[in-house]
Amino acid sequence: MNAHLSQSRSFIITLGLLTAVAALTVDLSLPAIPAMVDALGTSLSRGQQIVGIFMFGMSLGQIPAGLAADRFGRMPTIYVGMGLFLVAACVAAIASDMEVLLAARFVQGAGAASAIVISRAVVRDIATGKEAARLMSLMTMIFTAAPVIAPSIGALLVAQWNWRAPFIVIAVCGFALLFGIRSNLTETHTPNASERPLRQLVSSFREYFSHRQSIFGLLLLVLPPAGYMSIIAVSAALTVEIYGFTITQYGFIFACAGLSILAGSVVNRWLVTRFEVMQLIKLGVLLIFAASAQLAVIAWLDAAPFWWVWSCVCLYMFTIAILMSNTTVFALDPLPKIAGVASSILGTSQNIVGASGAILAALIYDGTIRNTTIIMAATGIITAGIFLLRPLLCPGPLVHHPDELARD
Repeated sequence: MNAHLSQSRSFIITLGLLTAVAALTVDLSLPAIPAMVDALGTSLSRGQQIVGIFMFGMSLGQIPAGLAADRFGRMPTIYVGMGLFLVAACVAAIASDMEVLLAARFVQGAGAASAIVISRAVVRDIATGKEAARLMSLMTMIFTAAPVIAPSIGALLVAQWNWRAPFIVIAVCGFALLFGIRSNLTETHTPNASERPLRQLVSSFREYFSHRQSIFGLLLLVLPPAGYMSIIAVSAALTVEIYGFTITQYGFIFACAGLSILAGSVVNRWLVTRFEVMQLIKLGVLLIFAASAQLAVIAWLDAAPFWWVWSCVCLYMFTIAILMSNTTVFALDPLPKIAGVASSILGTSQNIVGASGAILAALIYDGTIRNTTIIMAATGIITAGIFLLRPLLCPGPLVHHPDELARD
C-alpha cells in the first residue's frame, strides 16, 4: 500500500506546493493590478477580474482533471495540467492586451485545476480519518506560505521593475513545480478505465451524491471561498483607496491574513490528534460565524476602523484552515474508489462560488466599506445556518473506510 508516503517529507511538501498554486498565482499578481490597469488602459473593475477569471478556469478544469486522474492515474494528469499552466503563464507575462491577459488567466486556471484536484485525491489515496486530517493540516501550512509572502514579493517586484514582473515569476514557479513533481511524487492510484468516460463520470457523480455525509460536507465547503475570494479581489482597493495605505504597506497587511491561515493550520494540526473531525468542524463553524457577524455589523454601519475590519478578515482566514481541512476529509471519507472525481466535485463547487464572489465583489465595488465586506459577512452566516441543519441533512453515524486505500 501507499500509506508509507504519508511519512515522506518531500512527498508532502510537494503536495502542499500543489495546493498553493492557485493562491500563489492570485496573490502574487494582486499588487500588479493598479499598474497593470494604467499600462493596458483599462478600468480597475476590469483589472480586478484577473482573479475571478482565473478561478472560473480552475472551476471548469477540475471535473475533467478528476475523471482523468481516476481513469489514467494521478501522474499523467498532473503533468498535462501543469504543462498547460506553464504555457498560459508565459502568455500572460508577455500579453499587451487585457483580453489576451484574461484569456491566458482562464487557461492558466484550467491547468492549475489538476494541482488542486490531485493533491486532495492523493491524500485520500494514502490516508483516511485523523491521519488524512493531519496531512491536510500540513499541506495547508505549506499552502499558507503563498498568501503570507506572495503579496509582499509581488509589491516589491512591481516597485522594482514593473507590473509584468510578478507574472514572470509565476511562470518560473510553474517550471520549478514541474521539476518538483518529477522528483518527489509517485503514482498512488490504480487507473480504472473499464467504462466509457461519460458513463464513468455519471457513475462517479451518482456514487458521490448517494452519501449524505459527502453532500453535507459539500454544502459546508461551498460558501466560505466566496467570502475570502471577495476580500482578496478588492483587498488592494480596500487598503489603498479607502484607508490610504501604500501599495508596499498593502503587501504586509495582506500577509497578516496569510499568517492567520498559518496559525489556524498549526492549531488544527494540534487539535486533530485530540478531537474528532466533527468536533473540529463545529469549532470552525462557530469561529466563522463570529467573524461574519461582526462584518455584518460593519457593513450595516458602513464605517469602521481598519483594525476592526482586518481583524475580522483574519479571524475568518484563521477559521478556513480548521473548517476546510476537516470538512474536506469528512466529505471524502466515504469515497475511496472515486477520490479523483470526488475531489473535483468539491473543488469545482468551491471555485465556481469563489470566482463568483470575486467577480461580484469587483462589480459592486464602489469605494464603500459596506460593499467590500458584505459578501464575506453573508457567506459565514449562511454556512453556520447550514451546519445547524445537520440533523436533517446528515443524520446518523459518520461513514468511515479506514482500510480502503489505493493500492500500489
